[in-house]
Amino acid sequence: MEGTKQMNPCAICLGGMGAGGGQAIFTAECSHTFHFHCISASVEHGNLLCPLCNAQWRELPFVRPPASMPPTQPPPPPPSVDVVQPAHPRRVRTHSVDPVVFDDDEQVTPPDGRRQAGAASDEAVVVKTHIHYSAIARDSSDDNFAVLVHLKAPGITGSGTEAAGDAPAQRAPVDLVTVLDVSSSMHGSKLALLKQAMRFVIDILGPDDRLSVVSFSSRARRVTRLTRMSDAGKALCVRAVESLTARTGTNIAEGLRTAARVLDERRYRNGVSSVVLLSDGQDNYTPMRQAFGRGLPNYAALVPPSFARTGTGAGDRATPVHTFGFGNDHDAAAMHAVSEATGGTFSFIENEAVIQDAFAQCVGGLLSVVVQEARLAIQCLHPGVRIGSVKSGLYESRVDEDGRAASIVVGELYADEERRFLLFLVVPRAEATDGDVTALIRVNCLYRDAAAGADVNVTGEDTVVARPEHAVDAERSVEVERERVRVEATEDMAAARAAAERGGHQEAVEILENRRGAVAQSDAARGGDPMIVALEIELRDMRRRVSTRQNYARSGRASMLAGMSAHMQQRGSSSQLQLPSVIAFHDGAVTTTAATHQVSQQAATLPYATPAMLAMLLRSRRAREASAASGQRQPGAPEGAQGSEPTVPKELN
Repeated sequence: MEGTKQMNPCAICLGGMGAGGGQAIFTAECSHTFHFHCISASVEHGNLLCPLCNAQWRELPFVRPPASMPPTQPPPPPPSVDVVQPAHPRRVRTHSVDPVVFDDDEQVTPPDGRRQAGAASDEAVVVKTHIHYSAIARDSSDDNFAVLVHLKAPGITGSGTEAAGDAPAQRAPVDLVTVLDVSSSMHGSKLALLKQAMRFVIDILGPDDRLSVVSFSSRARRVTRLTRMSDAGKALCVRAVESLTARTGTNIAEGLRTAARVLDERRYRNGVSSVVLLSDGQDNYTPMRQAFGRGLPNYAALVPPSFARTGTGAGDRATPVHTFGFGNDHDAAAMHAVSEATGGTFSFIENEAVIQDAFAQCVGGLLSVVVQEARLAIQCLHPGVRIGSVKSGLYESRVDEDGRAASIVVGELYADEERRFLLFLVVPRAEATDGDVTALIRVNCLYRDAAAGADVNVTGEDTVVARPEHAVDAERSVEVERERVRVEATEDMAAARAAAERGGHQEAVEILENRRGAVAQSDAARGGDPMIVALEIELRDMRRRVSTRQNYARSGRASMLAGMSAHMQQRGSSSQLQLPSVIAFHDGAVTTTAATHQVSQQAATLPYATPAMLAMLLRSRRAREASAASGQRQPGAPEGAQGSEPTVPKELN
């Protein structure tokens, strides 16, 4: 809206409510503000819900009884209000009371035949295995024989921008709750960029998706109920986001508890649920008891019970919380702990200008969930084969006591997303009756189709290894070797981080440098494998960030935790987001090309990014570039979003 600057305009008349306006202001119990005469007129016409968030009000502005009211009927008593008349605007306050139950979510769209038909296609998760060596000599045994289990999720119709946003793709609709830090440190350009990013998120959600916005400072409030992203719903959410103002305090736990209530108490449910949490500070309201007497905070106090994974297997459908640490002052350990406890990802946004791109990559994945509750069951075939161990990162795995079977809980997969898990087997010597091959394992994948809601069971081909008399020319698998390099590098990242946490910065540097050298000398690196090349660059960058106590505190801890989150979950995060020089569509596919090897840490996680995530990144980048090229703020952007900083009202200082 062009014209004079207006901070938090009245949502009814869109007039300004700044100092000197000379009009009474009504602050509702849901914390939204309106001109008193505007909201009184609205209530007089029978509108008893907040125009912004549809909250049911218990305390209403006094409405003069209509003249036709019988004199014998006493007028309704006005609610208890405290009228304050300062020198500037007159403000009418009521006590802010959250609804008893957040069960006012907007009804979801019933699944239609088109979506069900599209979801029930012949595509399914692809299960493959790769053995480290193509053969083992008959008279030899191997107590550490590596087998790679590789999963790839099916794609969805239109896996580019239309699949992750505005066109009718065959995907499951999403219930998304964004939990946004509006503490005083977010004042100015940070809050303006956050609002811009939220407008982009609102724009890319489809009409069947639902969004609830929760903000927190010293306390948390539900800014909007779970609202369908119809045109009207989007407009309502944009107005709600524009109403956000910076306040004092940072209460992350209360923000997450409010988000948990939104999801736990909803009457209706979409097929996919997720939470996005952004904060640039440290929780200073939640007492986190000390663990083991070593002064280590217990970050579990931040996680609502309904969000924590229970470890019950494939039926465990805890809501993932994807956390974003904004700037160098956030509590990276806390944000990482929250994401790890819930199955989400942690991203470090060092450059505040890319917050929209960071949200775009994350939401692009959420809008393409095709697999839920995935679980792998691995069974040994030959009576002498045993499973010794499983390398599954943060995914829960279990090996039976006798080593004859194992399981891995995979959970959700985005369209075209891949997972790789290393198994180490005990393979005995071949007996005369064994024939020319030894049958090793059979892998079964059971999951739920997110869009159709149907259970699917996929069984891969039996994994066998040849047993010739001599195996000197056995071929080594590039896939297995590549995964071993990645897993070992991830383990050394964790070791270097532990050293840095106890003050051993030189030790951390040596761990990372030794691993970088090993990665550089691997066959995968010499063959130019993009992920392994980028992994070497990432290790070099981490080495610099852990070299001193100051570097580690400023960005090293956050950078390492974000990198570990991406590698241990094999899912793209948005740490130090730096897109490659080229992200474009070719023949319907998204491609990435880096001009040189001088790329940031994000390049190491881009191999985990799916086509839908990359397409949404491209869409975000184009939107930002178009806005910059036009020299005008985007539609709905607050005044000051392009450089000038909005002022914080005096009463919030």
